Amino acid sequence: MATATAAASPSTSSSTLLRRPLPPKSSAARWPAQPRCLTRLRIARQVAVSSDVSPAPDVAEEEAAAVPKIGKRVRVTAPVRVYHVSKAPDLDLRGMEGVVKQYVGVWKGKRITANRPFRVQFELKLDGQDKPVRFFVHLREDEFEFVRDE
Repeated sequence: MATATAAASPSTSSSTLLRRPLPPKSSAARWPAQPRCLTRLRIARQVAVSSDVSPAPDVAEEEAAAVPKIGKRVRVTAPVRVYHVSKAPDLDLRGMEGVVKQYVGVWKGKRITANRPFRVQFELKLDGQDKPVRFFVHLREDEFEFVRDE
């Protein structure tokens, strides 16, 4: 009993092993050529790479106009109620004075949709406490007025 063995060339055997059979015709409809999520990802990547990140001139002007207001003392003129101060819940800010700490209407050179773009720090002195309670509130420009320091 004799068996014949033939040595196949490496290119022939590797190409035979790496071929995958095509799916049956009935299941071909279930396997799309490329998932939609990868297409969306590729488009988003192209937009992110090709988009211009330089700030628009009106955004730069807006940020430049807000810079002199940072550090100024302000008094709240509108009826603004805040609930996030744990030591004084349901606090009315009308008449309170604070300091503008930040303008958040522009972030990394782009305008964002901050409906209350000025971040103002307040200090509230409570009975029975040595140190005042500090908290931040975001306000619109029409909700406060600037106070002249004496």
